[in-house]
Amino acid sequence: MSRLNNLSNRFVQPSQLRENWSATISDHVIDLAWSPDGRYIAAASVHGPVTVFDGHRGGVIHAFEGHEFGTMSIAWHPDSKMLASAGQDGKIRLWDMTSSEVTHSFDGGAAWVEHVAWSGGDKPLLASAAGRKLKLWNVVGDLVREYPDHQSTISGLQWKPHRRQLASIAYGGVMLWDPQQTEAVRRFEWKGSSLVIAWSPDGKHIATGDQDSTVHFWIMSTGVDLQMYGYPTKVRELSWDPTSRYLATGGGPDVTVWDCSGHGPEGTKPISLSGHQDFLSVVRFQHRGKLLASGDADGLVYVWQLRGSLGSRAVYEVELTAGVTNLVWSPNDQYFAVGDEAGGVRVFSMS
Repeated sequence: MSRLNNLSNRFVQPSQLRENWSATISDHVIDLAWSPDGRYIAAASVHGPVTVFDGHRGGVIHAFEGHEFGTMSIAWHPDSKMLASAGQDGKIRLWDMTSSEVTHSFDGGAAWVEHVAWSGGDKPLLASAAGRKLKLWNVVGDLVREYPDHQSTISGLQWKPHRRQLASIAYGGVMLWDPQQTEAVRRFEWKGSSLVIAWSPDGKHIATGDQDSTVHFWIMSTGVDLQMYGYPTKVRELSWDPTSRYLATGGGPDVTVWDCSGHGPEGTKPISLSGHQDFLSVVRFQHRGKLLASGDADGLVYVWQLRGSLGSRAVYEVELTAGVTNLVWSPNDQYFAVGDEAGGVRVFSMS
C-alpha cells in the first residue's frame, strides 16, 4: 500500500487561458462530450435537455429534449453522426445529427439509466448500465446482449482501448465482459465500493476510485491488486496520461499523480500538485499531449505541466463563477471545454 505524502510541485504564477466562446444551458452540466471529429460539443443538463454546440464557434446546432426527470449520461458514436443519451426516465435514446431527431428509444431495464458508452471497431456497440443491469445494443436499438445482474448498482463502465472488451464496477470489484459471451470472462474482487473506473490506454492496468478514500490498481497480466490510500475524501476523479505511465487522481484539493511504470505505484512517492483550495471535481490528461487539466468545486481550473524531478507546475489558470462539473479536451488537444454548476459551457485555448 502507498500513503500520500507532502511531495509538492513548484508553484509559480500561471498564465491566463484564452476563452474562445461561452454559452449557458438550462441548469447544472451533468455531462459534457466532444465529438470524435471535433465538430460538436454536447452538454447535458441535470434537468434533461441536451444541447449540441458548434465546437469552434459556440452556436447551437441542436437542442434535444433529452429525458424526463433528467439526463444522466451522453456518449458520441465513433463516427460523430449519432449521440446516445440516458436518463432518469429509464430510457436510452439515439439522436441523429443530420435530422436532429431521435431515431430510437429503448428501455434500459431500471428506473434510471446512469451510464452509456460506445465501443470502437467496425460495428460499434452501445453499453448501458441501469441499476444492476448491463446491456449491449446495436446502432438501431436492437438488444445484442443482456448480462446477469450485478450484485449491486453498477457505478461505472468503460470499454478496453483498442479491443472489444467491457469493464464494469459495482460493490465487490471489477468484472470484464465479452460481447460474444453471456458470463463475465474475468473478475477482480475486493470488498468495497468503486465509484469510477479508468482503463490505461495500453490496456495493461485498471484503476478505480473508491468510496473508502482509496485508489485500487490492478495489473491485468497478473491480477495483482495494489492500493493507494490517505486521500481526504472519496475518489471520483481519475485520468491516465497517453503513455499509460502516469495516473492522475483527485480525492481532495490536491492533484495526486502516480508513476505506474515498472512494478506499479505501490511504495512510491507521488507527485502532488497544489494550488486548488476546494475539493477537485475533475482531472483530465490530454489525449496525446503532456498537459493535465484540473477543476474544483469553487470554479478554479489549472493546466499543469508534468516535469518529474524538475518540478511540475501550473502553466495556465482560469477562475469561473460556479463550480466545475466536467472538463473535456478536444480531439486535437488544442482546446478544452468546461461545464459548471450554473449551466455554463466554455471553451478555452492556451494561445
